[in-house]
Amino acid sequence: MSETKAPPTPHCITFQDVQKASQRIKSIVNRTPVLTSTSINALCGKNRNIFFKVEAMQKTGSFKFRGACNATLALVERKEEENCLTSSTGTDIDRSKDNGTIHVVTHSSGNHAAAVALAAAQVSELSCSNKTSNIKNIRSTIVMPRNAPRIKVNGVKGFGGTIVSVDNTNEAREEMADVIVERDGATFIHPSENEYVIAGQGTVSLEMVKQVREIIIKKEREGSVSSDLENIDSKSHQDLDAVIIPVGGGGLAAGNTIALRGLLGDKVKIILAEPAEMDDAKRSKESGQLLGHDPDNKLNSCADGLKTTLGPNTWPIVRDLVDNIFTVSEVEILRATKLIWERLKITIEPSAGVGIAVALGDEFRKMYPAESGIQNIGIILCGGNVDVIKICQLMQEYGIE
Repeated sequence: MSETKAPPTPHCITFQDVQKASQRIKSIVNRTPVLTSTSINALCGKNRNIFFKVEAMQKTGSFKFRGACNATLALVERKEEENCLTSSTGTDIDRSKDNGTIHVVTHSSGNHAAAVALAAAQVSELSCSNKTSNIKNIRSTIVMPRNAPRIKVNGVKGFGGTIVSVDNTNEAREEMADVIVERDGATFIHPSENEYVIAGQGTVSLEMVKQVREIIIKKEREGSVSSDLENIDSKSHQDLDAVIIPVGGGGLAAGNTIALRGLLGDKVKIILAEPAEMDDAKRSKESGQLLGHDPDNKLNSCADGLKTTLGPNTWPIVRDLVDNIFTVSEVEILRATKLIWERLKITIEPSAGVGIAVALGDEFRKMYPAESGIQNIGIILCGGNVDVIKICQLMQEYGIE
């Protein structure tokens, strides 16, 4: 293992924060599988081994549950510490305001909404079963646009979240969330900028690196590195050479970048993938400064989970520690999504398809050929919440058969 280098500038989280997050959430989240495919290996080029971390099989159908759980559990810890400190100093607690309830709020029309609602419910259940905890109830309020898909609204309700509907603008959502925080004393959990959310997302790579090592070692012990791993060098080449991560708001990208640098140092190439229709991360990386969406960009991508832009916490990590960012077209995203549906038998959303689209593309293959040592490639399939009928119609419109 190469020596781990400290980040050149301070960042919002450390590798130790990701490790702590892993310990916090391990009893609640799913340890999602890593899958391989001989046919996809071949499509990605000679001597490639692709390892898919299937976060589509996480609770609520996406990686977002990890960050929401970590943020909620950390909030419970802080609240319990405050209560213990108050008791130890003999300060009276105003029970009219503190009745063992925590209130969390966020604004989202997608995967984060369901993640916060379920995290609140499951962490609340965990706290109630802990006889030493003075937190007995965690309630969630989700600010959603009035035109949010019915399936997502029903999902949040099913997980016990309270929905507040507003106009379909970022301003309306943010303003209402601020009102709830101020009025009810709720704690806001940002989808990608909250430090505990970012650290929680980084646990994906903690699992994936270990799982990939286990898969390769098992094949070596069996004396058979054929099957899906026919390209593995038998000289104990057990680590990932590159990891491809979808990027929107950057919580997943930032958290896993910190985790991978902590685990594998500089020897692993960290690649981000985003739709060409929403290329703010790539343009930011190239310019060296944080940029929003291009004013002329209509944000019309099938990978709608990646519409959010990088922020002040996620951007420095991407700027300093990510090796490269590739963009892919709508056709490439849809073809890659269909490929995963057919070959892995996993229903992913197009936002997860951007990673395999990059691995299949000529630009990535030319810049990072297997001959240069980039053989073992991890790809995070970030989610599986998809309107299959709608995406199939889009595939037909683009002539994808």
